[in-house]
Amino acid sequence: MVIREIELLFYFRLLIQTNQHMKKIITFITAAFLLLSNAFAGNNTDEKILPYPIHQKKLANGANVVTVPYDSPGLAAFYIVIRAGSRDEIEPGHTGFAHFFEHMMFRGTEKYSKEKYSEVLKSTGASANANTSEDRTLYHMTGSADKLETMFEVESDRFQNLKYSQQDFKTEAGAVKGEYTKNSASPYNQLDEKISETAFKTHTYAHTTMGYFKDIVDMPNQYDYSIEFFKRFYRPEYATIIVVGDVTPERVEALSEKYFGKWQHGNYVSSIPQEPAQTETRYTHIQKSGFPPYLSLNYKGPAFDDKAMDMPALDVLSSILFSEKSELYKKLVLDEQKVRFIQGGAYDTRDPNLFSIGSSLVKAEDMQYVKDEITKTLEAAKTKKPDAQVLADTKSHLKYSFAMNIDNPTSIAESLSHYTWLTGDPESLNRLYALYDKVTVDDLVRVANKYFVGTALTVATISPATEVGVK
Repeated sequence: MVIREIELLFYFRLLIQTNQHMKKIITFITAAFLLLSNAFAGNNTDEKILPYPIHQKKLANGANVVTVPYDSPGLAAFYIVIRAGSRDEIEPGHTGFAHFFEHMMFRGTEKYSKEKYSEVLKSTGASANANTSEDRTLYHMTGSADKLETMFEVESDRFQNLKYSQQDFKTEAGAVKGEYTKNSASPYNQLDEKISETAFKTHTYAHTTMGYFKDIVDMPNQYDYSIEFFKRFYRPEYATIIVVGDVTPERVEALSEKYFGKWQHGNYVSSIPQEPAQTETRYTHIQKSGFPPYLSLNYKGPAFDDKAMDMPALDVLSSILFSEKSELYKKLVLDEQKVRFIQGGAYDTRDPNLFSIGSSLVKAEDMQYVKDEITKTLEAAKTKKPDAQVLADTKSHLKYSFAMNIDNPTSIAESLSHYTWLTGDPESLNRLYALYDKVTVDDLVRVANKYFVGTALTVATISPATEVGVK
């Protein structure tokens, strides 16, 4: 299962939660079938995967405003993408601050205290939330379109006028420490940390979004740095405002100018260290008795690029190799029953990251065998070209799965925000999915040879053994 398919499961849950009218769902399904049947028949290859126009306007201060009118009577999704995440934490001793501000942004301002902010949001029928990744911090809500100006007012206030005391800062730093402690109880999260710091030696992808524990412990002492972090990244040139739903571009752009137009442009640019080429297989391991054995193979992969074939080719290839229809899945999971599941895919990130293959095993003693079977599959992909029909069906599935799940303001805004933080341009969504049509069997062979290289591999395992136990 490729990474984007995992994301689509999340979008599908959102679709159910929004309780859209069945008529609208049927209408969209019909449109999606027509769009995709034309596209894959080669009659309409210029058709965009998102069948709604994306309106963009750049404010004078650098903030980008994105509007997608969508027939959702009375509803509007309001998203703000800050293109700064753990990737931008370049100073030693200061990891975890992008995630920390996901928390601090709900602490209030002089005009809207934390409690008053919540009360005002309730009047819009919305609740605000946020999340952080390597490359961005995302703030979002979906509420009444009639209250759109209220959303703009309260969001613009906290993005420009966030204010917190040292005591507030220390309280939230304690909450972040508690969250880290809770998450780190999972061996999977522990392994994720070890994979990052083993696979990357220079780039800031070496630490996870949560940051290093030693930095989180010291965070209560970093009040002054927190102010500096906010001044650096919570600036209009890092921000994209996305509004989807029962709105017009004219109204969204006017409200953006009114409430965000005076937001002052900053002057800070992150200098991200470049990761040198990996020249040997690396290993990391967690000893854990009574826990399902786990194997993770992590190859150095590409950065996201909506103008290059590598990422879409890897997406298609990983679906062919590791989906539930794949020969490897049938062999290891269904026939031999040595593996509970297997999945693989490339991460969407601004800089080169990893192509990861994960598998939960029934018995730890099968670890080497499973690794060998995965490796054989990858080696075969370097010379064996998939059947043309398999390729066509896989490309159709990837596009169709996505198109079927963008039928409400929240899922559309979520998708646009994903590609906005990768490139700064929401149209990347359309450009990427247009590339799927162009993937050839030669592209699959090419990327297999380019990325599935032993010297660029990090092997990570969980088992009762004291050592990795595979070679």
